[in-house]
Amino acid sequence: MKNTKKIVSTALFIAIGVALPLAFHSIPNSGRIFLPMHIPVLLCGILCGLPYSLACGIITPLLSSLLTGMPPAAMLPAMLCELAVYSVVASLLMRFGPVKKPLPRIFIALIGAMLAGRLVLGLLNWLIFNAGSYSLSAWLASSFVTALPGIAVQIILIPAVAFALQKTFLKANQ
Repeated sequence: MKNTKKIVSTALFIAIGVALPLAFHSIPNSGRIFLPMHIPVLLCGILCGLPYSLACGIITPLLSSLLTGMPPAAMLPAMLCELAVYSVVASLLMRFGPVKKPLPRIFIALIGAMLAGRLVLGLLNWLIFNAGSYSLSAWLASSFVTALPGIAVQIILIPAVAFALQKTFLKANQ
């Protein structure tokens, strides 16, 4: 039953990851500001563990791009890698993190995953997508300044939702 709950939860997070951005993308540039696809992927990483969260981190942007055109094909590889890193780092920090108390562990996993994913996104943009014309200031502006509202939403919403879900039906998975 444990695996069934994780599979169903992962499928739900993927569905939310495809549907939630639709609400935000009616406002220009709001996807880059509020990062709606990141929320379910990070939650899956915190709650479901590997390999479920990795599947979520890969399938969500791929499926969303195929079904909705978001993210656009040019942004898909970088976003796919970013979300895969989010899911893996969040899962690993939840499992092997230095803190045993649930809420601090969630915060450490979330912040560690967010930083690692942003770093990977910046490295990919620097190495591949902009052929060396991508600067540190451009990375800081796009990854942190523009996305500050989304980062704030993630830091407030994800721990509360993850903690509540851990205490309820997902508790049996751990």
